[in-house]
Amino acid sequence: MFKDQMQQDVIMVLKFPSNSPVTHVAANTLPHLTIPAVVTVTCSRLFAVNRWHNTVGLRGAPGYSLDQAHHLPIEMDPLIANNSGVNKRQITDLVDQSIQINAHCFVVTADNRYILICGFWDKSFRVYSTETGKLTQIVFGHWDVVTCLARSESYIGGDCYIVSGSRDATLLLWYWSGRHHIIGDNPNSSDYPAPRAVLTGHDHEVVCVSVCAELGLVISGAKEGPCLVHTITGDLLRALEGPENCLFPRLISVSSEGHCIIYYERGRFSNFSINGKLLAQMEINDSTRAILLSSDGQNLVTGGDNGVVEVWQACDFKQLYIYPGCDAGIRAMDLSHDQRTLITGMASGSIVAFNIDFNRWHYEHQNRY
Repeated sequence: MFKDQMQQDVIMVLKFPSNSPVTHVAANTLPHLTIPAVVTVTCSRLFAVNRWHNTVGLRGAPGYSLDQAHHLPIEMDPLIANNSGVNKRQITDLVDQSIQINAHCFVVTADNRYILICGFWDKSFRVYSTETGKLTQIVFGHWDVVTCLARSESYIGGDCYIVSGSRDATLLLWYWSGRHHIIGDNPNSSDYPAPRAVLTGHDHEVVCVSVCAELGLVISGAKEGPCLVHTITGDLLRALEGPENCLFPRLISVSSEGHCIIYYERGRFSNFSINGKLLAQMEINDSTRAILLSSDGQNLVTGGDNGVVEVWQACDFKQLYIYPGCDAGIRAMDLSHDQRTLITGMASGSIVAFNIDFNRWHYEHQNRY
């Protein structure tokens, strides 16, 4: 029975030649992109642009034969697969030794063409071309090492907000120009772009941040203390005081519906409304490393050191589903654009693609079918 379930749940496992944990996964899979792909980055800062093939419409259709289509949605980056172009995929610039490489150290632009990386000893974060692996921009602005990065959803044309958080306890809000592929609006002054806003109020190193352009909000967490809600113009709106024992925020996910899920150290979760009201909380027995919300904000997906993907109802943390366990810890996750495939980055250096269908857990759907 379990095996049968496994076949329905797991689409594929892709094992990279390097055993370095996959610490960031970005699934920018929209068909109109030049390269729809799942971009992965490992702990050793080796990235891969793994081409995405749209198979969902065909999978399970009557008369569907495997020869007609790519039966697997993700194809390994050929430069990584045959070890031929690793120099185009390895970021060699030195990261500050005290930085723990995790999913927050990286941002991939919506067109898969650039990776932003932080943690460098010179207090910068940097932009690299995914095509060549070359450094295209160095951005300064913080007084100490940059510890985390996040990007908002993209506007038409690829413009978006980038937020950098630092050991200097501040965050800077930047503008990514989709036209010029740089931070800042002006290609002539790309050496010294100015941040759009400075976000202050934390007492400690910033460790996690989420930015939502639709709501115009940035939500950030420091090593300890409450999470803060700022507007994208830099005004501090409020502090999200967690319940007792929720002192050390580590992961933040915010939906455009105005729900903010925060994961704190030692398995504790809180759900806040954007107005600062605590709506729900729970505690689980896993050291969670990755969380994400479905695009409608209704469902929360979590994964961590236990290697188990779990799906929850976001509003009240009711558990909806547990996937079959993987043989390694989960370090990163992302969803394909159609919300039908979940891709996890594993501590063993592989990625796993799962079938996911949020509708099947929706109460109306359950009552109807």
